[in-house]
Order: sequence, then C-alpha cells, then structure tokens
Amino acid sequence: MKILLIGEYSNLHWTLAKGLSSLGHKVVVASDGCGWQNNQRNIDLSLKGNSFLDKIRYRIDILRNIKNFRGYDVVQVISPVFLKLNTKDILKLFLYLKKHNRKVFLGAFGTDFYYTKACLENKFRYSDFMVPGMKENLPEDNINWTKSPLKDLNETLAEKCDGIISCLYEYKVAYEDIWGYKSEYIPLPINTDEIRPSAIYDGKARFFMGVQKTKLHLKGCDVMSEVLKDICYKYKDICEFKEVESLPYASYMEVMNGCNILIDQLYSYSPGMNALLGMAKGMVTISGGEPEIYSILDETENTPIVNPIPDKRDVYDKILNLVDNIETIGEIGKKSRKFVEQHHNYIDVAMKYIDFWRSR
Repeated sequence: MKILLIGEYSNLHWTLAKGLSSLGHKVVVASDGCGWQNNQRNIDLSLKGNSFLDKIRYRIDILRNIKNFRGYDVVQVISPVFLKLNTKDILKLFLYLKKHNRKVFLGAFGTDFYYTKACLENKFRYSDFMVPGMKENLPEDNINWTKSPLKDLNETLAEKCDGIISCLYEYKVAYEDIWGYKSEYIPLPINTDEIRPSAIYDGKARFFMGVQKTKLHLKGCDVMSEVLKDICYKYKDICEFKEVESLPYASYMEVMNGCNILIDQLYSYSPGMNALLGMAKGMVTISGGEPEIYSILDETENTPIVNPIPDKRDVYDKILNLVDNIETIGEIGKKSRKFVEQHHNYIDVAMKYIDFWRSR
C-alpha cells in the first residue's frame, strides 16, 4: 500500500511509518516534527514563526507540496487540526485529500472536541480536567474545542473520514458513543528494535522526569515533582532525581539512559508515548495504569505500571513504597519492557492499522 501520514504527536506517526515500511508498504510522513521535539519526517511542514511573513511562507510550503498529497491508498491525519491553518483551510485541504486519495482516516490522538466533551460530562473517574480549578477556569485551548469553529471541524472530519483510530483508552471512550461503528482502538507503536533497555539497577532509585513548561499542571508534574523532591531529600543516599524540560526527541532519549524510574502523568488512565518509551528502556514507570487499559489489551498477568490516583498522599505512598522496596524495582523494570514488547511493538501495531484500514 501507498500511505501518507500527516502531522505528528510525540513520534507516533514516524514510529508507525517505520513499522509499515518493515511490512513492505511505501510511507511518507509530512509534519512539523511536533515542534521542539523535532521528530523525523519526510516532508517538513514547519511554521518557522508567528509573523505574517512566516505564515505566508508556511502556506507556500503546503501549496508546493500539495501534489505530493495525491494518489495514496491511505491518508491519515494526526488530529482534526493536522496543520497550523485556520479551520476553513484545514477543511478545504481535508476535502482535497478525500477527493484525490482512496481513503482518509482521522487520528484521535490528543485533546479534541470529543475528548473535551467526555471529560466535561464526567465519563471518567478522573482526567486532566480534574486539575484543581480546571473546570472553573478552563484554558482557552480547551474552551475553543467546545464551540465553533473547532467543534464543527472535528464533527465534520469525523463524519466524512473513512475511519477513526484512537490510541488511548480515554480517546476510545470519547468517540465510541457517536462514532463507535467507524472507530477502533489501536495501541501506540514503540520501536522495540531501536530502543533497548538502558536502566541501571544498582541499589539506587534513579528518578527521571521530562516536563513541558506549559503542561506542568495538566500532567500533574507539579504535584509529583514536589513529592519526589521531598522523598529524595529524606533518602538522599539512595535516591537521585533528574528533571529536564522540553528537549528534542533524540536528546531526551539519550539523557533518560541510566535512570530506572520514570515519572510521567498523574491524571491519565493510560500510559502515553513518554511512559511507554521509559518502559521500553526497562524503567519502572509511574503513570496511568488503570484496570481499563489492561482490560482493553486483554492483559491479566503483567501489570507493571505504578498507577497513583490524583491525590498527593497516594503519590507519596506509591513513590515511597518503591524506595522502601528498592530491591524489587529491577524486576518491575523487566516486566515493563516485556509489556511494551507484547502490546506496543511497532510492527505488530502497524499490522493492526493495515487490518483496520483495509476493513473500511
């Protein structure tokens, strides 16, 4: 098959492309590399700045490449806002993709209208909308998803696409009431050939946290960082804490090496790309690991994710338990690696995509 993947979130499309290529398919990734993460791509669609001239150049880049967006068996866009254009132009480009390719699919891979709606309707026991004060003071990005034109764009693309793929349990739930007949959950892809275990287990708890300054509260990093610094101060002989901010993907993967416990998210049911990358490196991971995600993967035995609820005391207790039982974390790390190999291997995931695309 000939496949075009447009847009990028945390190396998802590039990793999927590597899996698809391994299966013999011809794949092109067109994206901005997910901004500062600078993920790899075949066609660079980066908006270099916010000036009027930068925006004109960006549109020229898209128009220059428009001929490269035709003639595919499958086109998949990363989200309803798959390029940095206004909603009218995104819709025009989407309709162009529909006209000039066999099938077009929508990714449910991040916050959009349906996920925002599900959170506001309390579909989950907790979510990143439960950050203290969040519901009373929704960030503008979230508010915009609840009204036109973003809401209309999301609804239109969901209606007109050939199928919808969700990568987390939460996004599956968000779409299934209305679009269950044309949507499918497929796990996130991790390149378990390129990413090898690198965690060091030597009697010390080596904590690692990568943060995005704009998402500290949404991810719960502020709460977990405060707890972790307190524990590391009290147990400084056996604890280390490395915290980095907004690094490009390649640098991020390198500085993580040697650490053995990854601090990820507090308000998630599911492990995202960051958590899974740590698990692939053989790290114990503190992130979303609710029973629902194990159930959807049909996993009943290997449940290695340390899953705190959004409560500071619970976060403290679960981290302290790892420190108090430091001799056990190496075995948990091995189970983490096994979990990723079994459920998120990029070639296995690519096969699931092929099966779904062909079924539509």
